[in-house]
Amino acid sequence: MAISDEQTTEVIAALVPATLRGLYALEFAGRHVAPTTLEELVGAIGQRNEDLVPALAASRDLAWPGRLGPVRDCLERAAEAVREGIDVFRGALDAPQPMIAAYRALRGYARAAEALYPLAAHLRPVSEFFLEAWARDDATLAARLGVADPAREGVGSMHVGGPPGTRGAFSLYVPEYYEPSRVWPLVVAMHGGSGNGGSFLWSWVREARTRGFIIIAPTARGSTWSLMDPEIDGPNIDGIVERVAAHWSIDRSKQLLTGMSDGGTFAYVLGLRGGCRFTHLAPIAAAFHPMLMTFADAGRVHALPIHIVHGAEDWMFPPELARRAQHTLEQAGAAVVYREIADLSHTYPRDQNTAILDWFLK
Repeated sequence: MAISDEQTTEVIAALVPATLRGLYALEFAGRHVAPTTLEELVGAIGQRNEDLVPALAASRDLAWPGRLGPVRDCLERAAEAVREGIDVFRGALDAPQPMIAAYRALRGYARAAEALYPLAAHLRPVSEFFLEAWARDDATLAARLGVADPAREGVGSMHVGGPPGTRGAFSLYVPEYYEPSRVWPLVVAMHGGSGNGGSFLWSWVREARTRGFIIIAPTARGSTWSLMDPEIDGPNIDGIVERVAAHWSIDRSKQLLTGMSDGGTFAYVLGLRGGCRFTHLAPIAAAFHPMLMTFADAGRVHALPIHIVHGAEDWMFPPELARRAQHTLEQAGAAVVYREIADLSHTYPRDQNTAILDWFLK
């Protein structure tokens, strides 16, 4: 049946907060997931679908006004991705490989974020979700976002070279208030071994939209980064950066190469070599072997700013590897910041983006 504007408002008022609460739950689970915490997390977020499922069903049962079709599409796709992610996460304990199932469930976060993001320009709760908490009451930023045109060509999130996850392609985010008259810091963020750039991009959009920098999230040419043969993925990343720099105004003095797990290891592989364009490195949950130094350029490494983040509970790459990286790189003269997070396992610590960016952008 057709519904009135008042009924439409009621549907939106129920579905938006339920979807956002589910997104926050998936974000929390993604930060804290570990073999030792999985059961507790399943119990903690398993109830988040109780208000989301009926809100989504109510939206689907009603005939929205035609002019609001795009809003409905964004909301329902986001809500469905959250619902599915929470359901799969809730069943992870019964899967043959519970942690693999949990990681797979958490992919719903990126799908939901991408579906929901177009509404950030129109719905304040959605806009606030895609801002760092400290900036949600920033009147200057709100005004800047308020006059920006999200439909303008060359801003927002985009996928280049194929759909999200296409091997060798990349995803990109440019703040909607981008202006070519100034130079913009660049963050190149590399996914972990089972990920892709289309998903990993959403680990950084909130901060980029808040602080004003450009993100490139490339996808490896193979199933993971070419750690043993950097000539496979390295030139591709260089080419991607050059392609972006030809269309957007990049600050050559502020270019961060970061990555999670295999992506963090590849940040070492590329970032320690002579001729590397990146001014800062931030490997996260990465493996490190002193043999990497045999391929490093001593002049490049000396005074190179490197921010290492690792979990004390990392079950895949023990923290001893990160401590060894700190010691080895400091001996080589690098300017190392080392942060070992007590409750962090082998997962991406979204809450560390702030510290990394404070260090990078200072």
